[in-house]
Amino acid sequence: MDARDPEALAGFWGGVLAREPRNDSEGGALLPGSQTQLGLRFVPNPTEKAGRNRMHLHLTSESPGDQERTVEAALGLGAHHLDVGQRPDEGHVVLADPEGNEYCVIEPGNAYLAGCGPLGELTCDGTRDVGAFWAEALGWPVVWDEGQQVAIQSPQGGTKLSWDAWDDPAPAQASRDRLRFEVVVTTGDLSDEIERLVSLGAARLDGPNDHGVTLADPDGNPFHLRAGAVTDPHV
Repeated sequence: MDARDPEALAGFWGGVLAREPRNDSEGGALLPGSQTQLGLRFVPNPTEKAGRNRMHLHLTSESPGDQERTVEAALGLGAHHLDVGQRPDEGHVVLADPEGNEYCVIEPGNAYLAGCGPLGELTCDGTRDVGAFWAEALGWPVVWDEGQQVAIQSPQGGTKLSWDAWDDPAPAQASRDRLRFEVVVTTGDLSDEIERLVSLGAARLDGPNDHGVTLADPDGNPFHLRAGAVTDPHV
């Protein structure tokens, strides 16, 4: 996630998700994930956010009181309510973090996100084809496939990744998307993994360097691929 102030934004999300931020060797900050929860990394970018993000997070709630506490805690940390056209009868609460990134606190009893953990989902603008690409790339099975919506999830459970072909897509960005995938290769050779992803439909955007390589998925969305150890906190 791009951030004008990576440490501050990591502090916000650390407070919301009850995770401890760590310094990042590349000048940002990170919230390590787990075997079932997506990790978040915050990298410096002075550019102001423009338009709606193509990706946003969904947080879960165990009860109405839990949802209210999550919302109130976020507001206390610098979030604000956001009107994106949601109906009054919808149970989720739409917020923006201190740098304007949209996210939702989902109501309790949502069967789709049951058992997914606090960070229940990262949902993205995109086609079914790109969902199929990531299912194959990550080795995660498809757990939802209805109409133009598709979702995948690790065999171990946890955070879902989903794609939806929105009727009102996010506007074209003048610069890179503020939220992007970063994939860590923990076994094998990085060049072999690049070739495998290209064979699945990815495209090379630049050559490998000390920090990895940038590729694009079949929808043209850039993502970063780098090597790391199994104990890497990004994983």
